[in-house]
Amino acid sequence: MLCWGSTVEGQLGIGGARDPVCEPRSCQAFNGRGLKEVACGGRHSLFLLRDGRVYTCGSNRCGQLGHDKPGDSPELVVALDTQKIGVVSCGQAHSMALNEQGQVFAWGAGGGGQLGLGTAEETANPLFSLPDGQLFTWGQNSSGQLGLGMGEPSTLSPQPLKSLSGIPLAQITAGGDHSFALSLSGAVFGWGKNSAGQLGLNDKQDRSVPCHIKFLRSQKVVYISCGDEHTAALTKDGGLFTFGDGSRGQLGHDSTNSEPLPRQVQELMGSEVSQIACGRHHTLAFVPSSGLVYAFGCNTNGQLGTGTRGDIKSPLPVKSSLTGSPRHILGSLSWVFLFGNFLVGLVLKALLFFVCSPSDDSHFKTNPKVPGIDLNSVRLLFETLSKPPFARLLEQATKSFESLLIPQLPCSPPDVEAMRIYLILSECPALHDSKNYITLTIPLAMAILRLDANPSKVLDNWWCLVDGGVFSRLVDMYKSIVVFLLTGGKALLVPVFLENYTSATLKLLEKLHKVNLKAGHVEYNRFYIPDITTLVDIQEDYLKWFLSKAEISSVTLCAYPFILNAQAKTTMLQTDAELQMQMAVSGANMHNVFMLLTLEPLLARNPFLVLHVRRDHLVSDALRELTIYSDVDLKKPLKVIFDGEEAVDAGGVTKEFFLLLLKELMDPVYGMFTQYTQSNLLWFSDKCFVEHNWFNLIGIICGLAIYNSTVVDLHFPLVLYKKLLGVAPTLEDLKELSPTEGRSLQQLLDHEEDDVEETFCLNFAVSPHRAPLEEFVEAYLKYMFRDSVSELYQAFSSGFLKVCGGKILSLFQPSELMAMVVGNNNYNWEEMEKNAVYKGEYSATHPTVRMFWEVFHEFPLEKKKRFLLFLTGSDRIPIHGMESLRISIQSTSAEEHYLPVAHTCYNLLDMPRYQTKETLHRRLTQAVEQYEGFSLV
Repeated sequence: MLCWGSTVEGQLGIGGARDPVCEPRSCQAFNGRGLKEVACGGRHSLFLLRDGRVYTCGSNRCGQLGHDKPGDSPELVVALDTQKIGVVSCGQAHSMALNEQGQVFAWGAGGGGQLGLGTAEETANPLFSLPDGQLFTWGQNSSGQLGLGMGEPSTLSPQPLKSLSGIPLAQITAGGDHSFALSLSGAVFGWGKNSAGQLGLNDKQDRSVPCHIKFLRSQKVVYISCGDEHTAALTKDGGLFTFGDGSRGQLGHDSTNSEPLPRQVQELMGSEVSQIACGRHHTLAFVPSSGLVYAFGCNTNGQLGTGTRGDIKSPLPVKSSLTGSPRHILGSLSWVFLFGNFLVGLVLKALLFFVCSPSDDSHFKTNPKVPGIDLNSVRLLFETLSKPPFARLLEQATKSFESLLIPQLPCSPPDVEAMRIYLILSECPALHDSKNYITLTIPLAMAILRLDANPSKVLDNWWCLVDGGVFSRLVDMYKSIVVFLLTGGKALLVPVFLENYTSATLKLLEKLHKVNLKAGHVEYNRFYIPDITTLVDIQEDYLKWFLSKAEISSVTLCAYPFILNAQAKTTMLQTDAELQMQMAVSGANMHNVFMLLTLEPLLARNPFLVLHVRRDHLVSDALRELTIYSDVDLKKPLKVIFDGEEAVDAGGVTKEFFLLLLKELMDPVYGMFTQYTQSNLLWFSDKCFVEHNWFNLIGIICGLAIYNSTVVDLHFPLVLYKKLLGVAPTLEDLKELSPTEGRSLQQLLDHEEDDVEETFCLNFAVSPHRAPLEEFVEAYLKYMFRDSVSELYQAFSSGFLKVCGGKILSLFQPSELMAMVVGNNNYNWEEMEKNAVYKGEYSATHPTVRMFWEVFHEFPLEKKKRFLLFLTGSDRIPIHGMESLRISIQSTSAEEHYLPVAHTCYNLLDMPRYQTKETLHRRLTQAVEQYEGFSLV
């Protein structure tokens, strides 16, 4: 240990010398005894050994030594002998110590309340002060240095500094009348006196509450030291910034000017500083690569150790070099945590230490778009804490989360760093345990929902960045809570709590769902709650939602359609259809009763939507028939009558009508749609030869197909359904429709050179401040999906929305709406076999039937889909799934050389009694591959 400076009170611990020591001198008092730390006050010093013992020397006028022995040489503080002290600190004339349990002891001058013992008296005995792990301040507040706000008086007892609550702090430090706090991620907060700019805020106005020093946020600050009216900040890469009073040269900028904004010490650039310390008017910096300590500032008592006694305005090395291995300040940061009690602080300290390791730069990048935290490490640490040796600790911490941490989460956290707790807690295994849903998980959801707009947006940004596994676990956790509340909530909770908890959980899932729409972490069906149809009466819920007013607070699941699976949404659609149909039918019946009473039976209305059409004039007849009906009539149950035919429409005739009509409308001769060869998909053509009302007819037909539970074979891309729901098209939609065009535009976006015109033969004028390639792609998509087809699409959508518009449409995702029209591809061929019915001589055990299923299951996927198209008119299945697709197979008397015949309207297959598997395979393959579209038998 080397020491230098004033020794008038014996504060250097080298005996009775009274003259200043101007060069470093060795102090032998602790040779070989494991000295850990030294703290210097105004005229006294504290020495901490590695075994936790504390020694003091110097002035004892206010009892700051903690003993009554002469202060010329270090003496043991006996009153602390039973404690293992971990940290010591000095004020002007008082002393403090922190033991390993987080308890604080204070002694010495107390006139300003600086001991925090509730009195203004001085004491020579160390007394226990703080029972908690939160950040407290006490003492004088003349310049706002306590950070408690304007008008707050000086205080004799510790007061919590709530404005920094939630920010994990690496260090706190105090100067003459100003204070600083440093977060784990390098955020610096200062408050108190600022007469010389010592807060680094580019002004000289005092601050009574902590203020973020934005200039230092990007510098990766790892340590702060305060002098009387100046401040020094050390960065991770060894840079030294100083600011505040420079009247004695203590800023090291070769001047006596004050600096209200942090400024790097130029003389030390290129040298990696690892430790700094500020005295009242001077500063020290250690460069481990050279083993030199540099000093600058006031040197009245030789405190710079340069061998002279004049002030120095630029860094100069002290006379004696330090020997031994270089030390880095990062290894000795003191930790302060502000979450709940000390136990919670220990757990979160461990979490944040591992996920924000000082050797890793990522946590320094914490900002509204980057959380700077490794959630995989968080989860692994929680898993470790869950093991038997630590289970008790985690259990107690969990109780503290419940009683202290989560209830105190603020609506507006003081800094983005304080928001990482929301990510950390979501990985805690206790929150995923159903026994803690009511006490932990739902209250956390409520705390998240209470966040103000800006912090809420920050959390959304962070959720966008987490990996898919983290996001999936979060979604699954809150889905489980919904099921938990729906199954056992009524028995556990009074109705008002059940309502509030259910609402909070659903709103949190809604927030996650909106994040997922942007981030694409999981497929939309990951939000489905599969058991929802067995837990809730969907029809009743839909009716309540349909009829509800905005002011009614009752929770309806239909208000959160993203959790509802295909079965639930189909039930809702059918309920809506039945409701609309019943309203239309009831209106017609009431009208008819009135007409009968007024003897006007000829004006009676049909309760069905009846279409009379001729097979050879199908399009013109359909246009004529649908034109005469009102929007209300379109909600009625559909009945189709083919001219001159007696068949009763039990569903098969309606399906036949849809298939025939759409086949004719899709005929290339009319030029209504362009077919893209690569994708086999259709899009509106800019060279059609028919009236716009034909497109309106197709829109109505699509709507009627949905309302009448009929799957139609329309090869439109997903972007059509996006447009119907108001979702903007993207480049991915062009890739689906026209893969080559889509890939070409993607290559254009990915091109990083400036030779676009030469490489792609493109020249494009753009507006200022926009990336030209992005604007070109955006303009291309706008033209492709909007401008070039606006009139045709408008005609189609107006027809579709006549039937399916309104509240019900808002419940669907684009892909779900598409599945309602054309079915989906969730094939389950075993389910199709299981649900098949047989007619004539056939049964499930008939040899020909067994051969048929053997052949079918051996088909590759594409041939299976071709068979489905051949039999049903569509290669997709209803949105309900395979269980709703019932096919029929009947025997015929036809000989073996005949092919199977499909009655598409009824999903009926006529199959001769083939005697061998090879014959059946050959005939079925011929029938399927020769099929070119819908035809009637």
